[in-house]
Amino acid sequence: MQRPSVVDRPVRFRAAAGVALTALSLLAAGCSAEPPEARVAFALEAPSAAARTTSAPLGAGSVVVREPSRERFESTTEGACPPDMVTIEGRYCIDRYEAGVVEVMDDGSEQAFSPFGSVTGRRVRAVSRRGVFPQGYISAHEAQRACAGSGKRLCKPQEWTKACRGPEKKQWGYGDRRAPGKCNDRGRNPVVAKFGFRFNWNTMHDPALNQMGQTLAKTGQNAECTNGYGVFDMVGNLHEWVADPEGTFQGGYYADVSSWGHGEGCGYVTTAHEARYHDYSTGFRCCADPNLGGEY
Repeated sequence: MQRPSVVDRPVRFRAAAGVALTALSLLAAGCSAEPPEARVAFALEAPSAAARTTSAPLGAGSVVVREPSRERFESTTEGACPPDMVTIEGRYCIDRYEAGVVEVMDDGSEQAFSPFGSVTGRRVRAVSRRGVFPQGYISAHEAQRACAGSGKRLCKPQEWTKACRGPEKKQWGYGDRRAPGKCNDRGRNPVVAKFGFRFNWNTMHDPALNQMGQTLAKTGQNAECTNGYGVFDMVGNLHEWVADPEGTFQGGYYADVSSWGHGEGCGYVTTAHEARYHDYSTGFRCCADPNLGGEY
C-alpha cells in the first residue's frame, strides 16, 4: 500500500505512552521523549542570509523570518552556501554531513559535546564536519534549536528528499537499487544486542549503544554513500529529523533502511513519534537559504 506524502496524509498515527508498539517499530525506536517544557515551535521558513552571519539566540520561542522571494532561486553564485554546506540547484543549502553539536556555555564560549549523550537541558549549536560521530539521542525540537544556533533550520521534508535522491533522482542517492554496504545500512540493533527485547527509557538512551560494533559510523566514512550533489550519509547511519511540527524523520538508520510501512532509502519516512521524541537512533542535519548577494 502506497504511503501518503508528509504533506498530503490526512491522518497521523502516533505511538502514545503506554500503548504497545509493534515489534518492527520497537526495533527501530522506543518510547521516550524530552520533557514537555522543552518544546519549541518550528521555523519552517528559511533564515535570511544576514541571520546566518552570526549565531542566532537559543530562546524558547520560534524563529520566524520572511519567506524569500522566488526570484532569489533563479540563480546562484559561488560561495552562496557556507563551507560546511552544499547548494541544491541554487534553491537552498544543506549540510554536507549529518550534524554534530557543540555546547554553548553561559559566557558564550563553546566546548565539545559527546555525540553519545542526550542534549536535553543543554544549549547546543549544530556543526557539520567530516570524520566525526554525528549526534544521536536528539529530538526534532532540540535539533531545530541547534540549527537555529548556527543560523540554519531543519530541512523541509521535500528539501531533504530532493537532496537525498541527487540530481539524477535515484531512490538510494547513489543509484536506483540498493547496494548494501555502500552506506552504513548493515548494522545491528544495539538495544536487542545488549538488553534483549527490553525497550524503555534507560535501554534506549544508554550512551554505550552507538559505541558498540556494527552501529554508528563517522560522517563520510562510507565514501560511496553520496550523490551528485555531494551530500553524504543521507541513507542509513542515523534517522534525520525534518521540519514537521508533528514529528517526521527520514532516511532510516544503520539497522533499518528498507522496511514495510516506512519505504526504502531516500523514501524511508517515519511519522510514528512526536517531535519531542528521541532515542539513540535519531539525528539530524540542517538546511539554510543561499546567500545570493555575496560569499560567506
